[in-house]
Amino acid sequence: MLVPDAGASALSQEYFRSEHHLRAEQVTHTLIIQGDTGGVLRVPLIVRPIEGTPYRDAISPYGFPGGVMDGLCDVPKHAVDWRATELVSIFVRDRVEGPRCFAEPTARNEVFLVDPRLPIELKEMHRRHMRRNARLGFVSTLCASCDATREEREAFQAVYRQTMVRDGASLRYFFTDAYFEELFASTGTWLATTRAPDGQVASAAVIVRSDGLLHYYLGGTADAHLARSPAKNVFEAVIGLCTRLGLPLHLGGGLQPGDGLEDFKRGFANASTRLYTHEIICEPGVYARLSEGLPSQGFFPTYRTPRS
Repeated sequence: MLVPDAGASALSQEYFRSEHHLRAEQVTHTLIIQGDTGGVLRVPLIVRPIEGTPYRDAISPYGFPGGVMDGLCDVPKHAVDWRATELVSIFVRDRVEGPRCFAEPTARNEVFLVDPRLPIELKEMHRRHMRRNARLGFVSTLCASCDATREEREAFQAVYRQTMVRDGASLRYFFTDAYFEELFASTGTWLATTRAPDGQVASAAVIVRSDGLLHYYLGGTADAHLARSPAKNVFEAVIGLCTRLGLPLHLGGGLQPGDGLEDFKRGFANASTRLYTHEIICEPGVYARLSEGLPSQGFFPTYRTPRS
């Protein structure tokens, strides 16, 4: 069943399926799959019209939500009658670790972890830069996001948006003020901040707790302080949090395999894994017609491949 309940049936205490996150992401529905033996899988989805057609498709909210698994996981996609959803396709982002929603997931890019149960050995250049910044007067703090001051929240948003502009990010990543209000109001989230010697925020990040991991969710560095790489001091503070809580820290990966961002994160990590997604075609005939003549570049669904 596809239930128009704004994701209410898939709510949990985990951040990526929390009321705040699903509301921020404007989740519209829950996909509910009932197993033959009574188990249930509940997946939050954003149902979208397909422009210029009478059809709709769906996608998971941003992040790593997976679904609520009540005795049902690793569902074979071919065993589900998808016609009842009245969707053309569904793209599901699964959780980083743990059981998967569906069998035979697609392995995506490599992502990096700091696991406090393993020896933590940072790249020497990272350690040198962190020590230099500390000598210069850069100071890092960390607090529950709901306890952050308005100045800290606004400064975080400013450095985050500067970073998105600098990286040429798509509009998808320029979140609204309302989105950030939901993020900061959620329990199980932290704001890590590194200030320059003049007191200005040089770099900051929001960390969320979900499905047994801490996740470096959103972060950025001010243009004026980029040369000092104060994000390394932010990472140092967050690694301290994961060590205190005994939870692995998921750092994410690069924008492209082998790029500078991947190398940066690899320098903190002592473990890695891969992200997994599920690509479900509910109406093969309609999907084929909508995708006809479009190049296959690994984007799903094909008919939404970004035009260059």
